[in-house]
Amino acid sequence: MKILLLGEYNSSHYTLKEGLQKLGHEVLVVGHGDGFKKRKVDIAYKLKYTDGLFGKLRTVLYNIFGFDITSFSVRRQFNSFKSQLTGFDIVQLINESSFGTIPKIEKELLDYIFKNNKSVFLLSCGTDYVSVKYAHDKKFRYDILTPYFNHKGNTKDFWHALMYLTPPFKELHEYVYKNIKGVLASDLDYHIPLLENKKYLGMMPNPINLDKLDYIDLNVTEKIIIFHGINENNYYKKGNDIFEDALAIVKEKHADKIEIITVRSLPYAEYIKAFDKAHILLDQVFAYDQGFNALEAMAKGKVVFTGAEQEWLDYYQIEEDTIAINALPDAKKIAKKLEWLILHPEKIKEISRNARAFIEKEHHYIDVAKMYLEKWQSKL
Repeated sequence: MKILLLGEYNSSHYTLKEGLQKLGHEVLVVGHGDGFKKRKVDIAYKLKYTDGLFGKLRTVLYNIFGFDITSFSVRRQFNSFKSQLTGFDIVQLINESSFGTIPKIEKELLDYIFKNNKSVFLLSCGTDYVSVKYAHDKKFRYDILTPYFNHKGNTKDFWHALMYLTPPFKELHEYVYKNIKGVLASDLDYHIPLLENKKYLGMMPNPINLDKLDYIDLNVTEKIIIFHGINENNYYKKGNDIFEDALAIVKEKHADKIEIITVRSLPYAEYIKAFDKAHILLDQVFAYDQGFNALEAMAKGKVVFTGAEQEWLDYYQIEEDTIAINALPDAKKIAKKLEWLILHPEKIKEISRNARAFIEKEHHYIDVAKMYLEKWQSKL
């Protein structure tokens, strides 16, 4: 089949492409590479005028005239390659705003996609109306908006999520749902809000290309290395402040036993190598399941502090603290788990091996590609 994967978060679509290609399908990935992460895509466009002086000008023009220069730039770029985006058997959107434009332009671009291709599906990956509404209504025990409700940051800091609740984005959500064959979720944080949705087809685990990620056998005879990668744009959303508080607690008690590596907003190619020598990786707090970065780190055998809530344990029928460590929104509890690993380094090796085995079993990119094909074909 001929398949178009539109938009990219981390490498979820490109890795899915690699799995689909192994199964004999023709696949094209279009996107902006997920910002500073510079992820690989086949047809790339840029989100221009988002930083510095141009970013300020963009805001002024939009506030006064409702004119978004970034969105119009994306439309111009889209028009230069749109002839290549026709005649696909299956199209999958990475989320409801795959192009990253204002809703008016997004609908215009999506209208072309819907009219010139056979069957379009939606992936709930990254923020969208359904998941943000669920979080805003406080239906989770904690979620990406918990820091916002706790007054960590302001509306501007969380606008990337809150914008989906505005009338234009709600209209975009309704427009997308009217034109898709079905919606899939990339992990439990999107799966749970969609459970009552009539168009929901089920959860597809994030695909991980294990051919590119070698398992690193951890040597824990010397200092235990803890890696903390910070995304400056999502500092509070990811719970980086809580991780930093936990590290301060552990450093005070066990400075002689640990080494802490902190990096900020690295492009993917640098990030994926930066944690190679680490034993423990701090990923994110406000999640029930693992995102793409956590899964890749687990594939390399790292002990990852991330979303690993009871719902995740139940879904995969596994025991707590055997594959990943659930990072609760409590610095003292995170510090206690870190201390447990520092004082019992044999657990690090055990969890490391289990993490790799889990990714091989549940997230192998070819197996996940087969799951996608089955779900798509059920609606053709």
